[in-house]
Amino acid sequence: MNIFATKRVAPARLAFQLSPVAAGCAVFLSVFAGSAYAQATTQDNTTTTTNATSSVATAPASAEQAAAAAEPTPPGSTAQPGVATVQVTGIRRGIEAAISIKKNSSSIVEAISAEDIGKLPDQSVAESISRLPGVSAQRSRGSGRAADISVRGLSPSFNGTLLNGREMASTGNARSPEFDLFPAELMGSIVIYKTPDASVIGQGLASTIDLRTVQPLDFGKRTVAVSYKKTRLGVKHPDGLPEGDGKRATLSYVDQFANRTIGVAVGFTRYEETGGGQTTFNSWGTTTMPFNGANVTTPGGFGYDTVVDSNERDGAFASLQFRPNKNFKSTVDLFYSAGETGQKKTGFEGGVAFNAGGAYELPHVLSSATVSNGVATSGTISNWKGVVRNHYEGAEDDLKTVGWNSELKIADWTTAADLTWSKATKLSSRYETTAGLAGRAQDTLRYANFNGSNVTQVQYTPGSNYADRSVARLTDVMGWSGGESSPQAGYLAQPYVEDTVKAIRLTAKRAVEFGPLVATSFGYNHTSRDKSRTGPEGRLIIKGGAGPYAAVTVPGSEIAQAGNSGFNVVSWDPRGSLGSVYELAPKVDADILNKYWDVSERINTAYVMGDLEGELFGLNYTGNAGVQAIHTNQRGGGFVVDRSRCTGNTAQTCPAQRVSDGDSYWDVLPSLNMSFDLKNEQKLRLGLAKVVSRANLDDLRAGSGFGIASQGVPILTGGSGNPQLKPFRAKAFDLSYEKYFGNKGYISAAYFYKKLDTYILRVPRVFDFAPFVTPTTPLPLSGPYAGSTIGLLNQPVNGDGGNLKGFEVAVNVPFSMLTEYLDGFGVMVNHSDTKSNVNLPESGFANVNGDPLSIPLPGLSRKVTNLRLYYEKNGFQVAAAARKRSSFLGQVSDFQDNAQLTFIKGETIVDLQASYEIQRGWLKGVSLYAQAQNWNNAPFLEYTTDEENPSNRRAYGRTYHFGASYKF
Repeated sequence: MNIFATKRVAPARLAFQLSPVAAGCAVFLSVFAGSAYAQATTQDNTTTTTNATSSVATAPASAEQAAAAAEPTPPGSTAQPGVATVQVTGIRRGIEAAISIKKNSSSIVEAISAEDIGKLPDQSVAESISRLPGVSAQRSRGSGRAADISVRGLSPSFNGTLLNGREMASTGNARSPEFDLFPAELMGSIVIYKTPDASVIGQGLASTIDLRTVQPLDFGKRTVAVSYKKTRLGVKHPDGLPEGDGKRATLSYVDQFANRTIGVAVGFTRYEETGGGQTTFNSWGTTTMPFNGANVTTPGGFGYDTVVDSNERDGAFASLQFRPNKNFKSTVDLFYSAGETGQKKTGFEGGVAFNAGGAYELPHVLSSATVSNGVATSGTISNWKGVVRNHYEGAEDDLKTVGWNSELKIADWTTAADLTWSKATKLSSRYETTAGLAGRAQDTLRYANFNGSNVTQVQYTPGSNYADRSVARLTDVMGWSGGESSPQAGYLAQPYVEDTVKAIRLTAKRAVEFGPLVATSFGYNHTSRDKSRTGPEGRLIIKGGAGPYAAVTVPGSEIAQAGNSGFNVVSWDPRGSLGSVYELAPKVDADILNKYWDVSERINTAYVMGDLEGELFGLNYTGNAGVQAIHTNQRGGGFVVDRSRCTGNTAQTCPAQRVSDGDSYWDVLPSLNMSFDLKNEQKLRLGLAKVVSRANLDDLRAGSGFGIASQGVPILTGGSGNPQLKPFRAKAFDLSYEKYFGNKGYISAAYFYKKLDTYILRVPRVFDFAPFVTPTTPLPLSGPYAGSTIGLLNQPVNGDGGNLKGFEVAVNVPFSMLTEYLDGFGVMVNHSDTKSNVNLPESGFANVNGDPLSIPLPGLSRKVTNLRLYYEKNGFQVAAAARKRSSFLGQVSDFQDNAQLTFIKGETIVDLQASYEIQRGWLKGVSLYAQAQNWNNAPFLEYTTDEENPSNRRAYGRTYHFGASYKF
């Protein structure tokens, strides 16, 4: 037997090789499966192709529209009579559509499809994605909502994120936009490519996440849907804080005109939320201080906060399609998202053993202490000062994306051209204000219930009433900016990010008959990206104040509880206080200038791919093999600051030198995907590929600052980005077994292995600072580096070696397969276990001080489990879902807007939902629903080394949603 024997298919049939079963799968797949371009010109595995009379695109939104798509008719004609339809609704509709996408793909993919127009199964895109096998979500530390997505244990930055198959601009330091920018109501489906093929542009090392909006000519008729929702946040908060509320409204409209040659789809959504109170606690660890002639262990210090979030967002999409005949189709997609987020913090902090020192706070003295085994379990601290914090952190962001795709069939060729323009901006504001005892006045602090390690459970009692506006006044409490010569009663930073992406893509495909090769595809893509970060910041000083100890009364009369401290403090909103309460003293120093950067990239990608079909070892197979050749030209700019020449914090007293650098390089990425038919709806999938993930854009900046090390051996040291940084690179192997039960369910098991050839880590390396040294730059005066310009530069570099491996299992079945008595019930459950032998050195932790640590890969949870139980029948829908992940290394933003790593304790989140859709009568199409998120009140916990002793804690309470929708 010739193991390379192929199935011959006549060229005339290659454009529509669909069996009746495959056609049925394609129909269900079409429930919102996405953009005409979302890899459509190259991803035949997720689209149906055209026949001789009419085009069948990727996603009717309902069973009626699916039936119409199953019997394609020429433009202007009517559907043939006598076509039977089976009404599949709600949860099962979304499940079956997603299963069709997964089943018919030649790659290993996971998918989510909307249960109905404007209705993903969760409130946010991130929450929906996080329920898929091998996928986990990190909650936002501020809001408690799912925000960042990790796939197969890799950091969120390892994912490529597309909108309708196109790369987008972003508002953060990473390449991909935050998922909060995409209202779930505007998404039709989401596909995660776990194995790439050569036609996927913008792929990631972990996965490529393609968000897809609906397309109007995929629908069989006009469809309109509206919904309104009320929200309660912070319900049953464990610390008894007040609740928040919100509202959300959505309108979707799809229509077809001119004998179905023109289609229009538009969607709008708006939501407003003011969160309930969240409590946070920050520990300063433990240390020792003298008492009765001996050193005893005491808490280092503490910080309590009550945080209230606010969110507003307007989202819109529009799609215009023109298909005058079977040979030409043109689609314009527009997406817009603009929002304002805010976070008001009211808190209180102070040192126990640690103190500011100097004229503001005298050295602490411990008295009246109870000591047990060297631990001062309680005591009183004198010469102490506490700080009331009223901070506001907010941002206004804006994302616009326009895509235009045109597809033309010429003889045996299908050609396509695609244009993309995407722009994102984000203006942030960070107000920090301090209140407390003015001048040199001191206070006392009593603490109790300390056992030497339980830093989150210690009870603190200040000696003064900080809810009294005559006690806690706006002032420079601690002299944090240098003391009397540089008073700082607050701080204001306003960073601004702008990112623009432009791309053009040309593709061509034709059927061939050459051994196992049944079609060939060729493509070229050019992407141009320019991103920058700027923004002023500086000290807030009391307006008209005399001297460094100037103080004014806190405006208003509001008080609030400081976290779960048990006591109240003065509270106010500092927005708008610049000019009335404060004056701004602009600040320029090495740390601030290091955050000014710009990066430009020009990436050219050419690819060739062949679709495969044949027989191997007696097994029929389909698949693809191809290769991408990518040329990258990158350049980063920034500022270099000699810290020794910074005699102040102004542009004149801290001169900087503008620098830029860059590099160009090639990557060649082969890929192979094969799907073997094991009969009885069983598939064995194999994926082999070389994959890359590009560095975060701020890592490519050229700026740096340097000076003589303040501790240890005298040597020049500095920190910077690296414009010559290469991507993460890896070789990937994937093997997946899948057993399907029609489109109603499946079970699967997968193994994956990634050999990391290069990865990016931040380490100090030997560097010659000579180009930036001036005659006035001090050099080391002693030690082995005396007079030398050779030093250590801490910057991101490419390391090598290491691997990542794991397995995934998933079950997605309706219980009616077991017995008719359980009709309507079903379960979706999956589990993944991932290991890595990669350990990275890292010193930039948010909650760790001291020597560099050896850390695991960021984003890697060893175990991730997702469960969803549902019941749906006669219009009723009930579902309970839980997602669980083990502890992992996450990423948060610090008080200076820098990304920091922190250990996050594992958690389980439980969500519930119920709805009823009226089936008949004049209210047919009306649905009522209720949802509860974080039903189990899981807090967000950070820790240093021991996950049983968290250093930071945030509690959010439950979130309830109540709403109604109407589709007609």
